[in-house]
This record gives sequence, C-alpha cells and structure tokens, in this order.
Amino acid sequence: MTKTKLTAAALATLIAGAAIAQNVPMVGGAPMFPERNIVENAVNSADHTTLVAAVQAAGLVDTLAGEGPFTVFAPVNDAFAALPQDQVAALLEPRNRDRLVEILTCHVVAAEAFSSDIVGMIRASGGAHPIETVGGCTFTARMVNGRVMIEDEQGRMATVTIADVDQSNGVIHVIDTVLLPDAM
Repeated sequence: MTKTKLTAAALATLIAGAAIAQNVPMVGGAPMFPERNIVENAVNSADHTTLVAAVQAAGLVDTLAGEGPFTVFAPVNDAFAALPQDQVAALLEPRNRDRLVEILTCHVVAAEAFSSDIVGMIRASGGAHPIETVGGCTFTARMVNGRVMIEDEQGRMATVTIADVDQSNGVIHVIDTVLLPDAM
C-alpha cells in the first residue's frame, strides 16, 4: 500500500471543490461555510482584506464573531480604494478609532435579513425601505434594475453584488461601495 502526501495546494483545491459541490458560496476565492461565523469566513476572502484590517483596528472582531444575529453589508477592497487615498489610512490610525467604529457599525444591522426579506421590505414600503444600523445610521434599501441597492446618508449608492452569504451568526451581503454616515 502506497501512502500519498496531500500538499496544501491539493487540500485547498479539494476543500474548494467540496464547497462548490455543497452550494457553499465563494467570496474572494474562498468558500464561505455557513457553520462558521462572520469573522471566521471574512478573514479568508481575498476581496475583504481592507475590511478585515479595519474591523481589527476598530476592535470589533469579538463583536462580529459573537452570537448575533447580524446582517453585514461587506464592502470589497475596491470600495475602500475608491475613497480618497488618505481617508482610509487616517481612519486606521488609533486616534480615529471612534469614527472607524461608527463607519463599520453602520454596515451592520442587528437582525438577520436575507435578500428575500430585504426585497419584501422594499416592496411593502412602496419602493424604499429605511435600514437602521447598529452604528446609528439610517440607510435606504431600494430595487434598481432588479438589484438591491443601499443608499447611504450622503446619497451614495452601493450595489449588493453577492447576496445571502449565510453565516452561523447572521448573513453577509457583499457590496461595491463603502456606506458612509451623513457627516464624513
């Protein structure tokens, strides 16, 4: 009997293949396993390294790994890159931690809302549904050309690009824009 060594690359390929076979969504090249929490999955997404660094700098890891339920609108790296160059770096400085916490928690809702729930709320509200966030922001969910869009307090629109990434403590919706509070 011959023993075979399983390399890390081969193991990763097997895991990714198993994830696809189980209909586990892939985000940033990584499977998002529903039995893991928001933080355990987000750290594996190559598209969310800036968000993860910001969550760590803000001291929100334990909160987002907590029981929940949470709905997280998770901006991709390109969304952070679209902000003024010095803004993200400044937000990551310890002296700006409170502002960073505010911005990040404005991406979190203290309930689990899948896209079907959000679409239902939009329809029930006549086309625009207010979203109250943990950070005290009120954003507006709308349907535009068949896609869920979130309007921030500055009138900027984020598109949900990947919806319904089920987590053990809530759900993630990947978005293409960083949502900002009124005064930024």
